[in-house]
Amino acid sequence: MSQNTYRCGDDIAIHSRQLFNLPGLEILLQSPCHWHPLGSNYNQTYRIWAGWGYKPATKPLRQHAHCHGGLYLALEDGFIRSLGLGVQGHPPLSIVVDDLGIYYDASQPSRLEVLIRQLIADGESTAEPARQVVAQALLDDAGRGIDLLMAYRLSKYNHAPDFVPPAGWQHDAVLVVDQTVGDMSVRYGNADADTFRQMLRAAVQENPTKQIWVKTHPDVLCGKKQGYLTRLVGMEERVQLLGVDANPLTLLPHVSQVYTVCSQLGFEALLCGKPVITFGQPWYAGWGLSDDRHPLATSLAVRRGTATLPQLFAAAYLQYCRYVNPSTGDIGTLFDVIHHLQRQKVINDRLRGELVCIGMSWWKRAVLSPFLRQPSCTVRFVRSAKALERLPVQPMRKIATWGSGQADLLHLAHERGWPLLRIEDGFIRSVGLGSNLTQPLSLVLDDEGIYFDPRQPSRLETLLATKQFEDMDLVEAEALHAQLIRTGLGKYNIGQGALPLPQPRPTAVVLVVGQVEDDASICTGSPWIKTNLDLLKAVRRARPAAFIVYKPHPDVVSGNRIGSIAAKDSDGLADMVTTQCDIHLCLQQVDEVHTMTSLTGFEALLRGKHVVCYGLPFYAGWGLTEDVFAHAPLASGATHPAWERRSRRLILKELIAASLLLYPCYIDPISGNAISASQAATLLACQKADKTTTRLHGHSLSKQLGKLRMLWRCIRR
Repeated sequence: MSQNTYRCGDDIAIHSRQLFNLPGLEILLQSPCHWHPLGSNYNQTYRIWAGWGYKPATKPLRQHAHCHGGLYLALEDGFIRSLGLGVQGHPPLSIVVDDLGIYYDASQPSRLEVLIRQLIADGESTAEPARQVVAQALLDDAGRGIDLLMAYRLSKYNHAPDFVPPAGWQHDAVLVVDQTVGDMSVRYGNADADTFRQMLRAAVQENPTKQIWVKTHPDVLCGKKQGYLTRLVGMEERVQLLGVDANPLTLLPHVSQVYTVCSQLGFEALLCGKPVITFGQPWYAGWGLSDDRHPLATSLAVRRGTATLPQLFAAAYLQYCRYVNPSTGDIGTLFDVIHHLQRQKVINDRLRGELVCIGMSWWKRAVLSPFLRQPSCTVRFVRSAKALERLPVQPMRKIATWGSGQADLLHLAHERGWPLLRIEDGFIRSVGLGSNLTQPLSLVLDDEGIYFDPRQPSRLETLLATKQFEDMDLVEAEALHAQLIRTGLGKYNIGQGALPLPQPRPTAVVLVVGQVEDDASICTGSPWIKTNLDLLKAVRRARPAAFIVYKPHPDVVSGNRIGSIAAKDSDGLADMVTTQCDIHLCLQQVDEVHTMTSLTGFEALLRGKHVVCYGLPFYAGWGLTEDVFAHAPLASGATHPAWERRSRRLILKELIAASLLLYPCYIDPISGNAISASQAATLLACQKADKTTTRLHGHSLSKQLGKLRMLWRCIRR
C-alpha cells in the first residue's frame, strides 16, 4: 500500500490533547487514535498524522509527513456541526477528513473538490451505468437533505433565534457577511482584511438605493473573537450593523442578495436561491453558481468546472462530512444528525431566555440543571412566587414549576404574561423510585400544559392530535419499541420475579393497577373513579368471572405515598395481590390491564395487551384503548372537553413516537449530555441487570448519599 493513502482502521497519531479528547473522534475517523504530543520525537512509529485543519500549530506535522513519506489528515468541523457554538464548548456531531488538502484551501484540490468532480463525471451520459445509478441516488438524497435543512432551518450552529426584521427593514436589503479575524478560510481562500473592505465598498456602490446590512459572526457576538468589518460599518453610508445572532436560514429569505468573502453562509444563501457574490475563493466558488470577483477567479473556474447545486451538496454534506449518530454513538449519516438537531433545537427554542424555577428543592435543582443547560437559556432558582415578584423585570422571562404548579404562582404568571413551563418525569425514567431520590434519565418540559392533566391541552396532546410524523420518527419508534420489549423496561424498572399464577392457568387474567391516590393524575384526570378500592370494585363488576390480580403502586408499597387497600376490603375483589413482581413479567402473563390513569396502561399497550381506562390518561381517547367513560357526563353535566380534542385515530408507533421520542428530554446522568431514548434505554438495561438497584424500599442513608453524589456532580459541571 502506498504511503500516501489512508484507509479506515489505520493507526492515526494525534499531536493535540484537545483534539485527541474530542468526543467520538475514533468513531468519526473509524480508526484507532494515539496521542503523540507536539515537540516529541517524530519517529516512524506512525505513518498517518491528524491535526485541526491548516492551523499554524499543524505546520510541523504537515512538514514531517511530507518529508518522511507519511500522510497528514486535515480535520475540521462539518457543515452541520452542533446545537451551540464550538467556542462555547459544544462538541461537533460531524467533521471532515481530508487526505489531500482542506476544503477552504483554494491553492490546491482538496478531497472535497475531487469528490465534486467525480460526481459530475459519474453523472455524465458517457459514464458507466452503475456509476450513474450511484450518482443519481446521491443526488436524490441531496434533494431530501436540502428540503429537510430548509424545513427545519438547520445550519452549522443551531442555537440562534429566528430572525425578526428590525423596524425599517427593506424587502430588498443586501447582506454583507463578516468573518472572524484569523479565520483560516480567509487566509487560505486568498483573502485578507483589504478583501473585506473591497467587498463592502462594492456592495455600497452596486446597490445605491438599497440598505446594506453587515452580518456579524456568532463568535464575535458572544465576545470570543473579532470581526473584519465591525469598525468599518460607520464609515460607509447606508451601511448598518446586524448585531444580533439570528438563524441564517430565517434571515436569508429577507435579503435580495449576499456578498461574502469565504463564509459558509454563502453556500446556504445558494441553497435559499439567493444571488451570491464572492470576493475570496470558498469551496463553492468556481463552479458556475456564484458571481466570483476574486482576481484569480477565472483560473479557479477552469480547474473546477461546472456543477449543479445538488452535486455540490451531495459531495460536501453526504460524502465529505462524517457524522456521529447521536442515538447510538456510532458512525451515522447527515439524516441522523438532522433528526437529532431538529429535536434539540425545539427544546432550546422552548427554553430560550431567562427561566426562573420556583420552589425547587436542592435535590430537584441538581436533577434539573443538566436538562435545562441549553445554549440560549439562563436558569435562575427562587424559593417562592413572592421571591419571584422581587426580581427585576426581564422581557424574555419564563417560569418553571414542577407538575401542575401552585395557584399563587399560576395567578402571578398569568397576571404578568409570563409563559409557564411545567416539568415532570418522563416515561423511561430510572431503575428505582423517584420518592427514593433515584435520579431520572428523562424529563418532560411542557409549555402548553402537562400530560397528566386533560383539563387543558398539553404539548404531548397537541403532538398526538396534529403531528404529521416523519418516516424517520416512525422507524425510530419501532426500533425503540422492540428494544423496550426485549429488555423489559418501563418507567421505574423495579421488582423481581413473575406472577405465581395458579395452574392450570385461569382462562382470563386481568391486572388491576393501583395508583397513589393523591397523585395529580388522579385528581385532574380521573373525575369518575378516584380510589383504588373503587377501581377494584368496578373491575370485578365488569369482569365477574376473571382471575383478577391487583398490583398496588410501588410508592404505596414502599410506604412513601398513600393508596393502600386493607386485605379485608380486597377479599372477594382480587384473586391475588402482588407487590414485588417485575411489571414487565407481570404484563407478559395477563390478558387485560385495567387502570384509572397509570402509565402501566401505556406499557401494556406496548406489549399488545387490551387496556381498559377508567380515567383520561394521555394514551386514552386515540382509538387504542377501551375508554369506560368516553363521553360520559361530568358532575357538572357537561362532557369532558378532552374527548372532543382527541378525535384523531392513531396507530401504536405514532403514540410511541410522540410520547417517547418527541415529548421528553433524555440526559446521561454522568456526563450531563443529551442522549436519545434508545441510549437511555440501554443505560437502564445495564442498571437493571444490577439486582441491588431494583429494590422498592430505599434506606435513609442511601438516599442521603445519593443526594450528596447528585449535588456534587451538579456543582462540578
